[in-house]
Amino acid sequence: MLIVMHHHATAEQIQTVEQAVAALGLQAVPIPGQERTAIGVLGNQGYVDDATIRDLPGVLEVIHVSKPYKLVSRDFHPAATVVQVGAVAIGNGHPAVVMAGPCSIESREQMLAAAQQVKAGGAHMLRGGAFKPRTGPHSFQGLGVEGLQYLREAGDAVGLPVVTEVMRIEQLDIVCRYAHMLQIGARNMQNFDLLKEVGRCRWPVLLKRGLSATIEEFLAAAEYILAEGNSQVILCERGIRTFERATRNTLDLSVIPLVRELSHLPIIVDPSHATGKRSLVPVMAKAALVAGAHGLMIEVHPEPDRALCDGAQSLTGAGFAELMGQLRHLQQALAGC
Repeated sequence: MLIVMHHHATAEQIQTVEQAVAALGLQAVPIPGQERTAIGVLGNQGYVDDATIRDLPGVLEVIHVSKPYKLVSRDFHPAATVVQVGAVAIGNGHPAVVMAGPCSIESREQMLAAAQQVKAGGAHMLRGGAFKPRTGPHSFQGLGVEGLQYLREAGDAVGLPVVTEVMRIEQLDIVCRYAHMLQIGARNMQNFDLLKEVGRCRWPVLLKRGLSATIEEFLAAAEYILAEGNSQVILCERGIRTFERATRNTLDLSVIPLVRELSHLPIIVDPSHATGKRSLVPVMAKAALVAGAHGLMIEVHPEPDRALCDGAQSLTGAGFAELMGQLRHLQQALAGC
């Protein structure tokens, strides 16, 4: 439920409404706006009788919201959220942000070389996996804490904030020590205990869509993070599992404008995991920006053919630099539309 107050409602009237909501055993979340304040109501498991609220002084209207996500919805938060990661701003009104680097951190030398390449190409953030969730238990699982150290060292060396995945609650403290932004991978999108802990730690979060998640499930997962007080969340479309096997996943570009209608959170696209093919990454990256994505996550490796993870979808440093030049021209063209 959403309670919209008159633009002339006083602080006392707003407080009275909050107390009325609390008396129903529910949580009131004030949402200040430029013209008026709204009050989101959380905690209800079904319809709420608004008779004790709708006629209170200062109340303009009461809107019943049936979505399983509320804080994520534009109904509760009409203004677009901009997520700040160090000096990098991600969201409406800012140029598309590119996060780039290898899928997995393999060595100090590899990470430093990748950081130098993506920095030279114009990336805004450095990515790399220290803890790797793999389909098979015998595949390379990452370097763990050692990898985190290499990632942060490389990011500091080239002046880029870093993002990496956290897989378990026990890893959260150590990952926060090194990373500027936390990534929740597709396989953990509905690890609700992890989402709650990430929401409490207040670090910027990149939430990837699950392998077979609906849009409602995707946004409801983000709701877990926001419900704990962390609104600095970026959504990431990385392809979904369908019957098609020609590509690694099926990139759902329609999710970009749809999410922008439904939610105030920024959304980026990972064309590397979505396609699994190096040749398809540049064109799908450009298509994502045309569709309205606020940024991209792109895999770049100094030697893709020798990569321990996902080399087939990783760009070389030269390939990344070429793509970044094309993206700059594209954004200039889109700005003139």
